[in-house]
Amino acid sequence: MNKALLTLTSAAVALALSACSDTKTTQVESASAPTAQTAPEQSQTENVLLADYTGPYGGVPAFDKMDLDDLVPALEKGMEMNLAEVEAIVNNPEAPNFENTIAALEATGDALGNVFTYWGIWSSNMSSPEFREIRKEWSPKLSAFFSKITQNDDLFQRVKAVYESDEMQSLTPEQQRVTWLVYNQFARNGATLEGEAKARYAEINQELATLQTQFSSNVLNDEEAYVTLLTKEQLDGLPDSVVSAAKTAAEERGHEGMYAITNTRSSMDPFLTYSTNREMREKVWRTYYNRGNNGDEFDNNEIIKKILKLRHERVQLLGYDNYAQWRLEDRMAKNPENAMALMNKVWPAAIARVEEEVADMQAIADAEGVNITIEPWDYRFYAEKVRKQKYDLDSDEVKQYLQLDKLRDAMFYVAGRLFNFDFSPVPEGTVPVFHPDVKVWEVKDKDSGKFIGLWYLDPFARTGKRSGAWATTYRSYTTFRGEESVLSSNNSNFVKGPEGQPTLISWDDAETYFHEFGHALHFLSANVAYPTSHSGVRDYTEFQSQLLERWLTTDEVINQFLVHYETGEPIPQELVAKIKNAATFNEGFKTTEYMASAIMDLLYHTTDPDTIEPQQFEREQLAKYNMPEEVVMRHRSTQFGHVFSSEGYATGYYGYMWAEVLTSDAAEAFAEAPGGFYDKEVGERLVKYLFSVRNAMDPEEAYRAFRGRDARVEALMRDRGFPVTSGETE
Repeated sequence: MNKALLTLTSAAVALALSACSDTKTTQVESASAPTAQTAPEQSQTENVLLADYTGPYGGVPAFDKMDLDDLVPALEKGMEMNLAEVEAIVNNPEAPNFENTIAALEATGDALGNVFTYWGIWSSNMSSPEFREIRKEWSPKLSAFFSKITQNDDLFQRVKAVYESDEMQSLTPEQQRVTWLVYNQFARNGATLEGEAKARYAEINQELATLQTQFSSNVLNDEEAYVTLLTKEQLDGLPDSVVSAAKTAAEERGHEGMYAITNTRSSMDPFLTYSTNREMREKVWRTYYNRGNNGDEFDNNEIIKKILKLRHERVQLLGYDNYAQWRLEDRMAKNPENAMALMNKVWPAAIARVEEEVADMQAIADAEGVNITIEPWDYRFYAEKVRKQKYDLDSDEVKQYLQLDKLRDAMFYVAGRLFNFDFSPVPEGTVPVFHPDVKVWEVKDKDSGKFIGLWYLDPFARTGKRSGAWATTYRSYTTFRGEESVLSSNNSNFVKGPEGQPTLISWDDAETYFHEFGHALHFLSANVAYPTSHSGVRDYTEFQSQLLERWLTTDEVINQFLVHYETGEPIPQELVAKIKNAATFNEGFKTTEYMASAIMDLLYHTTDPDTIEPQQFEREQLAKYNMPEEVVMRHRSTQFGHVFSSEGYATGYYGYMWAEVLTSDAAEAFAEAPGGFYDKEVGERLVKYLFSVRNAMDPEEAYRAFRGRDARVEALMRDRGFPVTSGETE
């Protein structure tokens, strides 16, 4: 799989995700592979977006020289160069073998891959109306371009010849897996089709590219266009940190003297948690959950219907009954029935817990003499009251000890203990960045001093930046053409603290911060030889990052890095005990809102699309599952970017739960070890089998190598405080 295709795929996935997405690369030593012949020189360096990275650290992207006027010429030239590289492989007179076909294909697409690195920045970090017009025009063109490669029959026949050859048995395990992955990429994407079916497959891809791009643009428009402005009189109940952030957000938008709640989760969530103004809570809630569903030019309902019909038609050309069947065939779940079976194991306990949580909240509302019935915009507000009553735990009190910079240092500490990494800041001006908020760190091995790579951090929300948190790479580790260092990146949407004050975040946000850093460690610790080894298995790649969240609650992190932002005093042990005691608090809400989205994703892609009207389908299907009225999907259909902005997570949102089973089970391996979460022997297995191998080893095989057995679902149920049925395994 060439670099351009992998890079564009990762950029599209990053755009689609509200929680996270990743592109990764890792490599081991291998025989040198021939580089595919490139197009006539015509100086790649004439266009900075095409040029090889230059400067320190093995070369870095020229983010300071990005110019949108260069993008279209770079795309045109990069596509030309990439096709020339592919033709050189096809026209090779020698019989196909791993080196002249698979490895040669791995070496293609470098220049176009560089272009897509910048494309990803414009798409996710620095979007503008001008870029969105280019993306709208070029998404179908890029789809058609990659169809030329994946449907190139002469190329596929060479790949197939290697896959079916006797040589396969003499290849290294990674080379065998790469060959299978490349063959599978072609076979599952129309290479085996002929005539009209093959042409229609390519047409569908172009149509989907246009629709998915429009879907994401519509959501981003609603995130930017809708801001709830408040007066000082409407701030009752809000902590100082939330008020300060809202004041800053309003000033940045030209509303001096006002306070702004932006249409992102990081702004919405704390407002719904603390505001005593029920009318404004409802307004903010409806504004957020109606993204893409406002009946205007940015409404996504019709787009969803078209996407589902096209996906269904496309997989029927390949002989599958439905999209989910095709999508999950090479995932850990294998089929939609297995994915749904996991959902059905956990769902009853989750909604039963919601019923208990709502009863507790309603009791408080009744005791206060408030004549209301708990609604979705009340859930966070009254849950916080229950938290204080049951556990004497105040989320805002906890927040005073969660400074963004201190948590970053905590992540560096964990990386040092587990991965032997040392992070040191790169002086400003040494490495180009695309925004002043972006900072860069150098990563080295603590013992040898060997340079591993760079870590870029873009932490704060701003106009033009998509919501959520995600991870990506600008260069992945490979060795098949010589060792290349890693350029990894984490991106968040924290609301920046006032000038001169630290940014304080919630406990949930701190977990997400660790989660995304887990992806970065996955990139940085990679030890594979070929780019395709970084093509992750979607219901597995979230596992490693979910697992890293567990180190946030270790004593070593809590005692060293959770200090009060004003006094510098460490977090009191009594407060820590309350946090741990309340670990499964509100788990019904968190599990149900997530699982509702995962279940709907599977249902959308296993149901005849001709029968689907998104809003009606969402209501009816969730009603069949006895969805509590007080909770809504974490990502309602019209804003479900994981599923409809690209195909990165389509029919794969269940993967977070699948990965959580692995996470809970793996965490118990550490909990049971003599050294706990910093146990040396278990930590070495963690890096060797769960982080460094990427997709160079079958995920099930890799997990068994780490754990000595398959994961068991009971660990997940214990983690969430749900009833455990013994004997269930996953």
